[in-house]
This record gives sequence, structure tokens and C-alpha cells, in this order.
Amino acid sequence: MNAGDGQPDSELCSARHSLRPVHFYCRAPQARSVQLAGDFNHWNPLAMQRRDDGWWFIQVMLIHGHHQYRFLVDGKPVLDPRAAGVGRNQSNEEVSIIAVG
Repeated sequence: MNAGDGQPDSELCSARHSLRPVHFYCRAPQARSVQLAGDFNHWNPLAMQRRDDGWWFIQVMLIHGHHQYRFLVDGKPVLDPRAAGVGRNQSNEEVSIIAVG
């Protein structure tokens, strides 16, 4: 048992509690800037890095579960066509869904 929260030590080391690197890609060759915002960063946009081939990239550490996100391409929200699904955030706006296993 972990004395801090009463959970077994094996529970604290389970996949549900471990962070995993997740790669996000957005194709926007004409964009001046692309950012990633999601429930995992309180919808505060993170700058993505432009690659020479027109794709933008960022790696984010996420925990197990489903997460909502969207890209901001030159400040305009854009869904990810490669997402696992589409949902709605607390403001009833469409967002992309990713499942982290």
C-alpha cells in the first residue's frame, strides 16, 4: 500500500497513471502558425514545429484515456481528420478525440 493515498503500489504503477509520448501532426503547408490546444493543457495553445514537408508536429505527454483537442491554424480552430473521433467540449464546440492506451 502507498501510505500517501491508500492505493496499492501496483495501482500507482499501472498504465492508467503513466505518461506516454503522443505525437500530433497537422498538415498546413500555407500556415504561418499552428498550435495544439486540448483538455490536457486546459485549452492553452502550444506552438507546433513546422517541418519542411508542410506538416506541423508536437509531442505531448498524456495519461491513459480519451482526450479532446483541436488545432489552431493561423488562429482558426481545425479538427484533426486523423482523429479517433469527434466530440464536443464544454462550450459545445466540435473537437477531435484521441485515445491513449
